[in-house]
Amino acid sequence: MANDASIGGRDELRSGADDHSALLSTLDSHDLATAVAPSAASDASVFDFDPRADPAETFPQSVASGGPTPTGVILWTRIAPDAFDATEPLAVEVADDAGFENVVYSGVTDDARWIRAHDHTVNVDLDDNLAPNETYHYRFVHDGVASKTGQCRTLPRPDDSPDSLRLGVLACQNYQNGYYPAFHHVAEEDVDFLVHVGDAIYESDAGHFSGPNVDEYDREKSFPSGHDRVHGLEDYRYLYRKYRSDEFYQEALESHTLIASWDDHEFVNDLHWDDRRDAPSGDHPRADDPEFMTDLVADAMHAWWEYMPARVEYDPNGDSLQERFRLWRDFAFGDLVTLVMTDERLFRDPPREAIPTPDNVGPQYEPPGRTMLGEEQREWLIDTVTGSTSTWTVWADEVLTVPLRLGSGPLSIYPVQGGWDGYTRERQRITESIGAADVDNYVTLTGDMHCYVAAYQQTSYPGRVSGGEGVAPGDRIGVEFMTPAVTSLNIAEALRLTRGWRGKLTEPLLTWLVTTMNPHIDFFDSHNWGYSVVEFTREDCTYVGYAVDKTVNSPDADRSVVAAYRVPEGDVELEDVTDEYRE
Repeated sequence: MANDASIGGRDELRSGADDHSALLSTLDSHDLATAVAPSAASDASVFDFDPRADPAETFPQSVASGGPTPTGVILWTRIAPDAFDATEPLAVEVADDAGFENVVYSGVTDDARWIRAHDHTVNVDLDDNLAPNETYHYRFVHDGVASKTGQCRTLPRPDDSPDSLRLGVLACQNYQNGYYPAFHHVAEEDVDFLVHVGDAIYESDAGHFSGPNVDEYDREKSFPSGHDRVHGLEDYRYLYRKYRSDEFYQEALESHTLIASWDDHEFVNDLHWDDRRDAPSGDHPRADDPEFMTDLVADAMHAWWEYMPARVEYDPNGDSLQERFRLWRDFAFGDLVTLVMTDERLFRDPPREAIPTPDNVGPQYEPPGRTMLGEEQREWLIDTVTGSTSTWTVWADEVLTVPLRLGSGPLSIYPVQGGWDGYTRERQRITESIGAADVDNYVTLTGDMHCYVAAYQQTSYPGRVSGGEGVAPGDRIGVEFMTPAVTSLNIAEALRLTRGWRGKLTEPLLTWLVTTMNPHIDFFDSHNWGYSVVEFTREDCTYVGYAVDKTVNSPDADRSVVAAYRVPEGDVELEDVTDEYRE
């Protein structure tokens, strides 16, 4: 039914009143793995190790870093249970040289109960112990064995003026649907940080969400629960251990500091919040059991916190989930870039059941209060983006932000209902606010759809998907760059169009069709997999989308440039510079 309620003001969100009380109560029963500060070592011998010892025997998932601040990072590792000696502390050393001649920080963690309780994972917080805008080398030592050496980086001070920022952007890495040589290339990239916009694991061990060629990859999994979809904490932990066992994935996390978000597959496919039951729901065999789904989501959050070195605010005294837990946060890279991260799963309303035609997806036809972000997070996002004084303001948005139409006129459909085409009223509120504030140099970095996209953010788009009856596009307010999947099923693979002559014929055809149907989309590709690098300078922003052959489990897997676009500072204009990067 049409609803012509005004959207000029801030709608009263239906989900805003929910406190997620059952999930809060369940989280209260969890011993969540918040990062801890190491203590000083009383015995220097805990840092001694045998250089001949195999790091993988004691640290099978290697090391990682994340949660950067100007004065620290969170360092992560996992000790093999059969190598863990509860009488020996876990030591950590940080140096400004690869040979550890100049150690700038050292400490120990010796709480054996805490380590065992969290699947033998350890997150240590070095905030207030390092210098701004510096690269460091770090390692863990346990019982005479040293981990591999990792490299981490701190943020600049908020009032610094860096010349550039290079981000490696990642998404959607289904372990069963291909190999990970893309991560080897990521490890070798000269980037300052990695940004992961979600789907770092997939919650099946039986090939769900995989393509027609999944049997070609030797990537078997078997959940501890015996089910083929996740059924609890041990299944999630198993997934993270399995994914982190990949040598190329380890390389990337050893080499760069991670800024991580999540999407649905860290929980279950198409996760959303069922307001009627005040419980999560999604694509799972037991989705109709609110108690089971609440426990499952709490387990997913528990495992994510154990395995992702993320600095996420958690206030156990909060009265609502938005007050207690905030994945949404922002990062200041001096005065050059403000990066905004959002949580687009825990507060989103269920998908609409209507066929996604222009008449059904327009914001004027959407119930007032329908939300992906929840009221508090939405208003925080608007205030943060419109209040930014950085040269570039960047929203790391997990799902497609701009409209994607297939077809023409009233026969069109908008198939990506898990993206913002399924939440058009809230999208219009955000878009109009950013447009009215005249935010300079606005960029969205997205994932989820397993494609390469370069597009314009506009105040409105042809058709009724963004409100009204007109067909004229609105003003450009920014650009969107989508990073491809590392391995996950894309459109062309699902249609068996990626290989041989079919791929060569259909790749340019699909690009032409999508960009013709969507004039605001300058580039589209759904035939390749890989990653992207986005660089911000005082003069411009440049996106380079790379394709890496996921069928080869080798560091020598082919890498090529799919597309490259540059946006001048102060001008919302996508300049195709692909040839420059293919030379």
